[in-house]
Amino acid sequence: MNQENLKDKRIAVVGAGGVGGYLGAMLARTYGHVTLVVRGRRMESIRENGLVLHSDYKGEIVARPERAVPIDQMGEQDIIFVCVKNYSLEEACRDIQDFVTEDTIIVPVMNGVDPAERIAAALGKGTVVSSLIYIVAFANEDFSVTQQGDFASLRIGIENAAPGQQEKVELVSAILSGADIDHKIAKDIELEIWRKYILNCAYNVATAYYDNTIGELRSVPAKAKEYEDLVWEAYKVGVSKGVRLTEDHASAIIHRFHHELADDATSSLQRDVRAGKPAEVETFCGYIVKEARKRSIDVPVTEKMYEGLSGTGR
Repeated sequence: MNQENLKDKRIAVVGAGGVGGYLGAMLARTYGHVTLVVRGRRMESIRENGLVLHSDYKGEIVARPERAVPIDQMGEQDIIFVCVKNYSLEEACRDIQDFVTEDTIIVPVMNGVDPAERIAAALGKGTVVSSLIYIVAFANEDFSVTQQGDFASLRIGIENAAPGQQEKVELVSAILSGADIDHKIAKDIELEIWRKYILNCAYNVATAYYDNTIGELRSVPAKAKEYEDLVWEAYKVGVSKGVRLTEDHASAIIHRFHHELADDATSSLQRDVRAGKPAEVETFCGYIVKEARKRSIDVPVTEKMYEGLSGTGR
């Protein structure tokens, strides 16, 4: 797709935390009509200083989006990247409802397996392109964003896309390519989302429940076994829902835990729980518990950790 045809696209990023900040900075340094939906001191900082990204992968970037505004001033957009916490999604949909047209493309870049479905139900218009992102990124107290490591990559797609919908996916791909954002169009986006989700059902939940690093979990055989159990419990739920998962997918996640993840690795859920902030407990273990109960599937480790974490924030 010709990049010249994309320059006039109106692009919004809702939420400028780690993921939204990374995408917003990359998009705003390339395209002239990027709106960041933020508020308060973060909004003022971006207006005055630009959006500062400290990226191991892409370098130091200071991007100046066309606008940094609260959500009620977003205006109509061609493409909206939704990068909010899972528990804020319905509120965000209500806030953007009036700015979405039938031609708008909405791309949730979020945790969990159901944001696209929930957005489609809440908005009832536009085209929702599913996505996931592999990234380690977080917002700093000075409102800059840090991306760590030598990777940051999305997968995008629409499950069983009709021809007209596939054109929307290709438009999002062209926008991402123009902004030098690594990504692939997934042939089976549901499978890709669940593969990452299963990883997070163990990675986030176990680190948060014990407030341990990955290295600390690996060093205690009982905790390492529970990590493996979390993977298999989420896997069983995914298979029961018809996702085309194989045992090799789960085994690869377990191999990564034992041999690839950094000893000092922590999770976003762990950091939120430790800080007493609202946390995506429902996303990472509540969903598995509820879906397992519907299907009479035993998920004892997930249930134990959900019970332990559910009082700390949702």
